[in-house]
Amino acid sequence: MPSYNGHPRLLATAARWPAGLLLTWWAYVWRITPLHRREVAGSLPDDEPPELGGSVSLENVQRPEDGHGRFLRRRYRVDVIDGELGAAELMARVCEDPNVVVPGGLARFHKVHGGDGPLTVGDEFAVRMPGPWDGPVRVIEATPTSFRLATLAGHLEAGQIEWRAEDRADGLRFEIESWSRPGDRLSDVAHHHLRMAKEVQLHMWTSVLERVVKLAGGRMPGGVDIHTVVVD
Repeated sequence: MPSYNGHPRLLATAARWPAGLLLTWWAYVWRITPLHRREVAGSLPDDEPPELGGSVSLENVQRPEDGHGRFLRRRYRVDVIDGELGAAELMARVCEDPNVVVPGGLARFHKVHGGDGPLTVGDEFAVRMPGPWDGPVRVIEATPTSFRLATLAGHLEAGQIEWRAEDRADGLRFEIESWSRPGDRLSDVAHHHLRMAKEVQLHMWTSVLERVVKLAGGRMPGGVDIHTVVVD
């Protein structure tokens, strides 16, 4: 299995924390994209994540029941009009290199297991972020218009996240949806009590959606819609 915590790499990541956190804070303060946020109560099994199945290995996968605190189902959505790409073409470019839509100051996808070429089932990535919370993930499903990741041991979340695109009559819709609980007690405090991790996460995924709109060559008519379901 790949190692996510090599000493030189950990030191290099730590050295970037101050600059990364400063850039994150600065971009967060000056964000002008309209955000439409709402939070509602949910229940299980209605809001459970998709089944973990297929031929991909589930070794070291962190399921929601492995985490701590409240379960969240969160969906970030943007509609794109006047774009140049369809759903399949857009996702092909994202799968070629997810960093094409990920702001470098917030996160970076590094493939640590898998061959060259586009993202595919079984690939593993270390998502490096400005702080002590690098996120190892494994691709557990991939289609022409979507892919789904499972978090691995050491991730600050326990669960799954899906990126997907959809062609619509008036343009394109892109969504990022997650089903998870904080990965450990410290993450639970940062996410649900101090709300720091929750806001950093919101800022990161909103920035990704902004870059998706730019990559598609279109514009967003209504900002970013964020829907959160909380299950105690």
